[in-house]
Amino acid sequence: MSQDRFARLPREYPRSYVPADFDVDDLDALAPLFDELLARDIDTPEAVEAWLRDQGELLAVLLETRATRYIEMTCDTADPDHEKAFLGFMQKVMPELKKRGEKLDRHYLGSPARKDLPAEEFRVFDRSTENDVALFREENLPLETEETELTQKYQKLCGAMTVEVDGEEVTLQQASKELLSTDRARREDVFRKMADRRLADADEVQEIFDGQLVLREKIAGNAGFDNYRDFRHQRMGRFDYTPDDCTRFHDAVETHVMPVIARLNRERRERLGVETLRPWDLSVDTKGRDPLSPFSDTKDLIAGVSRIFHRLDPVLGGEFDNMRELDLLDLDSRKGKAPGGYQYGLSEARLPFIFMNAVGLHGDVRTLLHEGGHAFHSMASREQDLLAYRHAPMEFCEVASMSMELLGAAHLDEFYDEADAARAKKEMISGAVEILPWVATIDAFQHWIYTHPGHSREERTQAWREIFARFTVEVDYTGLDDVRDARWLSQSHVFQSPFYYIEYGIAQLGALQVWTNARKDPAKALELYREALALGGSRPLPELFEAAGTRFDFGPDTVGPLVEAVLTELETLGDA
Repeated sequence: MSQDRFARLPREYPRSYVPADFDVDDLDALAPLFDELLARDIDTPEAVEAWLRDQGELLAVLLETRATRYIEMTCDTADPDHEKAFLGFMQKVMPELKKRGEKLDRHYLGSPARKDLPAEEFRVFDRSTENDVALFREENLPLETEETELTQKYQKLCGAMTVEVDGEEVTLQQASKELLSTDRARREDVFRKMADRRLADADEVQEIFDGQLVLREKIAGNAGFDNYRDFRHQRMGRFDYTPDDCTRFHDAVETHVMPVIARLNRERRERLGVETLRPWDLSVDTKGRDPLSPFSDTKDLIAGVSRIFHRLDPVLGGEFDNMRELDLLDLDSRKGKAPGGYQYGLSEARLPFIFMNAVGLHGDVRTLLHEGGHAFHSMASREQDLLAYRHAPMEFCEVASMSMELLGAAHLDEFYDEADAARAKKEMISGAVEILPWVATIDAFQHWIYTHPGHSREERTQAWREIFARFTVEVDYTGLDDVRDARWLSQSHVFQSPFYYIEYGIAQLGALQVWTNARKDPAKALELYREALALGGSRPLPELFEAAGTRFDFGPDTVGPLVEAVLTELETLGDA
């Protein structure tokens, strides 16, 4: 894989401001472009809109460079050239972009013509710009660069983790297949190998996080905040909900979801015929059937998911096929590749890229449906004039992806026979509820971390134990205290994107509402879904949810009925 794949992309939106031969690493070439924008008069609405187009073009070029270098680095964390290119950009160009970008924001906010711009069209943009200016501190720029360097160190460490299974060295993602084995002893053996491998680097990972914690507390303090939680919530533009609303979500999960999880886990234990349910028993089929095996080659994964998208909507299917043709998919798991999966938008080309670690499991189908939803969001909003509006708030971005999982579940016969399709669908429907306790766990833990500055590792571990116990029921961790205590160390969001996790819970509730709408009228539900995606980030969160035919609420009044709807569907699927 090389930058050539990105150089070959079609350029449907040609540059009119940034020179074609512009070198993004040349700060001397970058400065005049920023200087011209800062010096330009924007005293009429027409001048402001032209200025925003030029500014957006420049930012798109720079952000796409960051994206492509991040993609290259995560696809091969062992390649020193990719690491050097990414870190060089983050260390040299990004601080300059942030510093000069803040001055451009102030220039825009100071324009007398803003009052004559369409208020409805610019209200979200203005709110975000004012927020960015209010939080900007130049002294935070080197701290943020250090934070990025620690994040890359974490990714490199995780990307190098392998274990031996049947005499073969495999990644942890590849080894995880064995947790579906019907041989309980084999599941336990592989689980312990994976856990031991993670524990081998646990101290180093903790050191990385301790370093990030110090930096984040400094960043918040420099911006005038008492704690990093409150700073981060405002920095992430969470205008439509508060930390207290997150606590309401935690409580709603405890009240409405945990009894269901307890019941499901008791039923699992009884069906498996085991005395206690151990952590290596949570994924295996309770009927003793072999793991679902939807594909043996990622080409088959791509082809099958393409057919699902075409059945949902020919336009979506065509967009996905275009990604395949443009080489915008990197799906195989391999040594040296960063763990996890993501979709990353290429800002200048206005195209999406999908990264994941497929190993032949049903979860890979689900992941590609999920990331495909993100990709469709990028494609749907690419015609928004403002660069900022081509990206929605993450709470709604995850509605796009999680809804696509549930909508796609109706067509899993593209991978399975009738019985296995029903089995896979049941797994996906139940998974939509089963994820909520883990979301609450990670979010509540981060709330504790960042509202207890100066805490020790021991205090942090004790807080984790208490929160983990609150949202983990009917699972026996006897003799696995160290494994339980280190569970959060493998949750990459805590290191890479602090506080980016509650979005999954909020969005899952939105996605479940899209799904319940689709059970009544599939065509209408998909129509509203696509119309909402096309809005990008041009509306506040409650309005984006409303456009999709859903309600922006994640308290008990929403959680309770949706859990009941899932239980009803599971009963309909019966013993699949």
